[in-house]
Formats: sequence, C-alpha cells, structure tokens
Amino acid sequence: MLDNLNWWEIAALLLLALLIFGDRLPTVINDGLRMVRNLRAMARNATGDLSRELGTDIQLEDLHPKAFIRKHLLSEEDEQAIRKPLQSVYDNLRSDVTGVHNELKDVANAVDLRSNGTRPGAATGGATAPA
Repeated sequence: MLDNLNWWEIAALLLLALLIFGDRLPTVINDGLRMVRNLRAMARNATGDLSRELGTDIQLEDLHPKAFIRKHLLSEEDEQAIRKPLQSVYDNLRSDVTGVHNELKDVANAVDLRSNGTRPGAATGGATAPA
C-alpha cells in the first residue's frame, strides 16, 4: 500500500497527523485499527457463509470474478482450450517486442560509443561559441 512512499514522506504524513489530531492521535489510531479488524472479520464471515452455501472452499482472493470462474467453473482442460489460440499470438508479440528492445539497445550503445569518442562540439557538427 505504501510502496511508492519513501521514509521522508511517511514521516511528513505522521507529523501532519500529529498536528491535525494532537492529543487524540492514539484514539484515532485505535479507532482505525478497530475498523480494519472489523472489516477483516466481516470479510471472513462473508467468505465462510459463501463457502457453506456453495459447498466449496472459497478464499477471499477467489471472490474476484475471473479467479472465481477459473477455479470453480472451468476445468484445466477448458482453461487450456481457451488459452491455446491466444498463446501463439502472445509468443509472436513477445518475440517482436524483445527484438525491438534489443535493436533499441544496440542503437543506444552505438550512439553512446560515438559520442564518447569525439569532442562535444564536433559531435553536433557546429563550432563552440566563444565564452
């Protein structure tokens, strides 16, 4: 959840929370944690009820429609039959993208070698301006 925040941003958010809530900050944190615990308990109860109703073992991750269909409605043979026509297209596209990526690397290396071997003024073809 906080993968894109660095430590300075987290510290700034904590300082901002301290300034906004002041003495009530521990109470606000406890209320937030209690709410998260209640939400988790509700999700566990909902998955338990769903598992009892359907007669299968359902995890919280299985509630996503694609995962539910893949796990409970399709057999492995059906899934392979669906994937088979698209696999060759995926392989062709992947090889094309890999080829373009390698060509771009080669061009970048060639430009880098060319610019390292000459003076900056000679690389652009123009004369340098007097200081």
